[in-house]
Amino acid sequence: MHLAVSTRSLWDQAFPAACLQVQELGFDKIEICFRDSSDQLKMSAVAADPEGYAMQLKDASRLSAVAVFVESEPDIPTFTGLVRYAQLLKVAQLTIESSPRGTPFNSEVDRLRERNAICHHAGIRMSILTRTGTLAEDPHTAVELCRAARGVGITLDPSYFICRPGGVVDFDVTLPHVLHVHLRDTSVNDLQVPAGLGEVDYGRIIAMLRQQNYNRSISVDLLPGTLQGDDRLRELRKLRLLLTSMM
Repeated sequence: MHLAVSTRSLWDQAFPAACLQVQELGFDKIEICFRDSSDQLKMSAVAADPEGYAMQLKDASRLSAVAVFVESEPDIPTFTGLVRYAQLLKVAQLTIESSPRGTPFNSEVDRLRERNAICHHAGIRMSILTRTGTLAEDPHTAVELCRAARGVGITLDPSYFICRPGGVVDFDVTLPHVLHVHLRDTSVNDLQVPAGLGEVDYGRIIAMLRQQNYNRSISVDLLPGTLQGDDRLRELRKLRLLLTSMM
C-alpha cells in the first residue's frame, strides 16, 4: 500500500503552493481533486490544456500523482479532458461520485458505463465514492452498481458509514470492490474530528484490505472548510505518521 494526501486537504491554497506544502509535510504522493467551488484547479481549464497542466505539476514539485478525484459532475468533453490529464501524469485511479439518492438504478448504470469506457480506453481504473446522499451511500447498492457496470470499483470513505442518519453501517461487503480509500477520523456526530478521537479503526481497515490483496493507494483526505493553519498541518503530520506505521 502507498500513502498519499488529497489536494483538497489544502483547499484554500493555490495548486503549486499546496504541492510544496505536501512535500514539506513528508508526503511524496498526491491525489488531485477537482471541485466546482475551488480555484485550485479549474476543470474546464485543465480539460482544455491537459498537457500544459500536467507539466505544471512536474514543474511545481517532485510529487507523484497517484489518483484523481472528480468531485463535481462535468460534461463528457470535460471529463474526457480530465482523463487525458490523468493519463499524462500516469495516474491509474480516478474517482467520481455516484448520482444523488433517488436516481433510477438503470440510469446510473448507463452513466457509469459511459464514463468507465473513457477511463478504460486510457488505461485508468474508475471508482465511485461511498458518500452520503448518493446511491453509493448504501454499501449493498454500491456493490450492485459495480456488478452492473462491469469494471467500476469503489472508493471507500468509511467516514460516511460512521457519521450518518440512522447510525453506523457495516461496509465489509464493499471491500472486494475497493480500488481506492479516503481516510480521516470521524465520530458518530462529526464527519471530521482530530485523529484518535473518532471511531475510524484504521488498523482493522488496513488489515481487511490486506486480506483482499489490496496494494494500491490510501489518501489522507481532510474536508474543505475545516482545519486551517497549524492545526491542519499537525493533523496531516499525525495521520501520515499513524498510517505509515500501520502500512
